[in-house]
Amino acid sequence: MEVVCQTCMHHCRLKEGQRGRCGVRKAEGGKVVCENYGMVTALALDPIEKKPLKMFCPGSRILSVGSYGCNFKCPFCQNYEISMEYQAQAQKAVYLPKEQLVQKALEYKSAGNIGVAFTYNEPLVGWEYVLDTAKLVKQAGMKTVLVTNGSASLEVLEKLLPFIDAMNIDLKCFREDGYRRLGGDLETVKAFIKRAAMGCHVELTTLIVPGLNDDAAQMEEEAKWIGAKIPLHVTRFFPRYQMQEVQAADVQTVYRMANVAGKYVEHVFVGNC
Repeated sequence: MEVVCQTCMHHCRLKEGQRGRCGVRKAEGGKVVCENYGMVTALALDPIEKKPLKMFCPGSRILSVGSYGCNFKCPFCQNYEISMEYQAQAQKAVYLPKEQLVQKALEYKSAGNIGVAFTYNEPLVGWEYVLDTAKLVKQAGMKTVLVTNGSASLEVLEKLLPFIDAMNIDLKCFREDGYRRLGGDLETVKAFIKRAAMGCHVELTTLIVPGLNDDAAQMEEEAKWIGAKIPLHVTRFFPRYQMQEVQAADVQTVYRMANVAGKYVEHVFVGNC
């Protein structure tokens, strides 16, 4: 018997014991279970600007938590150790009950913490833990942040939105073939962004990667679609993961892309330069 995972656009058909593309959602007992529920690989008190969020509680800090797994296969992944190397991270991860994570967030309030950010890997491959924890964070009077590739179903998003205060969503490029190369789907991300922006504060990030999205025409289309109201972070690619032989994105190119975006987007921020 097969079961179909409904979390993202891949709709993985899984036989008993088989994992989906994300490496963490598994067929078990005739249903899809999340193997990384509460399994933490990274925990840090970060500046909110590191998410990056520039226009949401600036100057604050947020307790950032990550697990392992991702439904993309970006060759330039900046956190590939926890996003891609599933089995190795599964052995290292530590179970952190949602109640304990919220308690840690409260303990860090004196250090400027405003809540919890789900980040580092792709948090929505384990959306159940995000949802359960976010509910408790909100009950505690703190804020929730989601850093995501925006490639979950709208059904998952609708469950989460009432408990999320802000998101940074990766808009990796603005070409369908580019998204296919990364294991994603542009229309899924666009629909996710459009709905998320109706329910919480949203900022977007486009990492300028040579050969993927470093042309002005593509950025112009992207920025026109984004419009004036949603802030955009334009950041610089550095050699990582399977693209370690590729030179870092040219600084002038990054600023040129930001200038193009600025014709249509009111708030454009340049990072990693």
